[in-house]
Amino acid sequence: MTATGPAPSPRRRELLDLAYRYVLTHGLGDLSLRPLATAVGSSPRVLLFLFGSKDGLVRALLERGRQEELAMLAALRDELGGAPAGLGTAADRVWRWLADDEHRPLLVLWAEAYARSLVDPDGPWAGFARATVDDWLDVLAAAQPPAVRRSAAGRADRTLTLAVLRGALLDLLATGDHRRITAAVRRHLGTLAGADDVTSGLATGGGDPAGVGGEIVSGGDVENVRPAPTPRVAAPSRREARRRPTG
Repeated sequence: MTATGPAPSPRRRELLDLAYRYVLTHGLGDLSLRPLATAVGSSPRVLLFLFGSKDGLVRALLERGRQEELAMLAALRDELGGAPAGLGTAADRVWRWLADDEHRPLLVLWAEAYARSLVDPDGPWAGFARATVDDWLDVLAAAQPPAVRRSAAGRADRTLTLAVLRGALLDLLATGDHRRITAAVRRHLGTLAGADDVTSGLATGGGDPAGVGGEIVSGGDVENVRPAPTPRVAAPSRREARRRPTG
């Protein structure tokens, strides 16, 4: 999702920043070059020259928004430090950022671009949804211990956590009900307490998953835990049966 057109110039960067502020307020759905050009102090002809086409401008705007998102994710990594902080801790930091009213315009734009990339996969939005999924999964993976990160159970944990965060964000954008949605998110995050330790045990073949007396079949995948076979007790022989007291 890299912007196309002439090599970036100071004027192009300036107009891109101004256009980005414009779409944060007005959205991308009904974007028209003439009102946009008027708002940023330019003309449709100049915008077309600098960005190649309207689709080229839209791609540049989406990339601009994604760079802001990536900057936030990089800051989150720095905040969590070098050692894996745990999936629950990372997800809690992400949710605090998502729930901040200051970020609402960017997240509304993100939701619009995400949906449009699914409806119009060949348009300027192409690949946006998949790229953002990969970006967020990478951050959550970095918060997991290495052994967990590489396991099927670890992938499932971070995929579920991302699904919870994404669904909660859409609910928040639709309703603005911070208290209800944050309570739901934190209820889920509470289930992650110690999950990395349990999953780490599964990934390395150690421990008894959930105390079921099972064995790990392959890959540390919780779904592939096979219960240990029940010990078979041999029936007494006829001679032993005859010798037993009848009470």
